[in-house]
Amino acid sequence: MAIEFRKYQGLGNDFILIDNRHQSEPIVTPEMAMQMCDRYFGIGADGVIFALPGTSNTDYTMRIFNSDGSEPQMCGNGIRCLAKFIADLERRDGKINSTESSLSYKIETLAGIITPEILPDGQVKVDMGKPRLLAAEIPTTLVQADEKAVNVPLVVAEQSWLVTCVSMGNPHCITFVEDVAAIPLAQIGPQFEHHPAFPERTNTEFIQVVKPDYLKMRVWERGAGATLACGTGACAVVVAGVLTGNSDRLVTVELPGGCLEIEWSASDERLYMSGPAEWVFTGQWHSNH
Repeated sequence: MAIEFRKYQGLGNDFILIDNRHQSEPIVTPEMAMQMCDRYFGIGADGVIFALPGTSNTDYTMRIFNSDGSEPQMCGNGIRCLAKFIADLERRDGKINSTESSLSYKIETLAGIITPEILPDGQVKVDMGKPRLLAAEIPTTLVQADEKAVNVPLVVAEQSWLVTCVSMGNPHCITFVEDVAAIPLAQIGPQFEHHPAFPERTNTEFIQVVKPDYLKMRVWERGAGATLACGTGACAVVVAGVLTGNSDRLVTVELPGGCLEIEWSASDERLYMSGPAEWVFTGQWHSNH
């Protein structure tokens, strides 16, 4: 079976995009997605994203398999890439006409309806919705189910870390450090991800405060490992920054792959993420490869 795909990247967080509009379930299995994502024997990517038919009140449905075959609820960089992919599918150029101010889509995800908007300059702005802060919503057992986990001690790698937990439809554990470059991410990232306090595992963000409106971030993603960027993570980080008094509500978040602009609106408590998404190449994958 030959599968047509387009590859996109958002700040180096790269994805294989598949036109799945003809049926409501992904045409690729998690095992096939793992083969496709392999950077030595496959195409190479952090995940495979499917553009499926929308529901009664959405334009499209998004599903995603991580490089390890697991399925996350949402992906911030991924949904920006999906918006560009849809624009390319519909219009074959992915650009805004001179008569349009923007191009937006309502997309059903496992984390709810998300609306990415392609701006005239090619950036994609996404209404990421409201953060979820109660322990049961994340989920975590660090505090009681109806409490917020803000600056709570967590022992990982024989060290006590102060962590704040936020869900953006997927779980995030954020800790503020003096120097993100000094964090041995490959060693301690998996220990955070698989810590018993997170029954569904967790994404983990290590944050250095440069200024209240500028944060440096490194991330260990659940199911994908160390990546160059994480959109939901950047949103969760700003929420944690505000809750702990470390950041403003409008922040530039610097990731290894580049910068995202994140705003946690004081008026509606929703998070707005703006950043790039770019086509890399188009190809065909054979399942017996």
